[in-house]
Amino acid sequence: MASFMLYSIDEAIDCKYIVTKTLSGQAKAGTLIHIMDTTEKSDGIQVDYRVTRTGQNFVIKFENLKQFCKWARPDSFLARHYDSFSKKEVLQYLKVSERTFTTFCVPLMAIAVVLVWLLSFLAFDGALTVVFGIILSLAAVAGVFVFFRLSKEKVLVKMYGKVNVGISFK
Repeated sequence: MASFMLYSIDEAIDCKYIVTKTLSGQAKAGTLIHIMDTTEKSDGIQVDYRVTRTGQNFVIKFENLKQFCKWARPDSFLARHYDSFSKKEVLQYLKVSERTFTTFCVPLMAIAVVLVWLLSFLAFDGALTVVFGIILSLAAVAGVFVFFRLSKEKVLVKMYGKVNVGISFK
């Protein structure tokens, strides 16, 4: 997950945030909200916000600042160009941008290496098993890492290209 943390809930006032987790009856994931006011109380934090597309005002409570940051995060690019994107594109952007090496690559690499070694044991005998297992394991790890980088880049290039911010991509 993208690790953005506030030092104080007061820093969130008058800023726009992207909701990352749907809140039943209020804001859905991918919705742009404007934080109107915040109040720290003994039982947590109260946040007054407005959904920018509908203009509806809501109040939500969080146990602490960390919970608020898990629910919504700032993104100045999306806040400036939110009207240029569909809800599906915003959700894809959030999904891809929140991927980390640990949460995305490591599980895929582990599965790929196990499959490579199983195939090596089934296809080869003796020393060839180890040689091909090592070579194919390195190739699998490199492939997953390249896929991770390219998928993020593809989504970002698509979104920047859609708003035509004066950058040409080749």
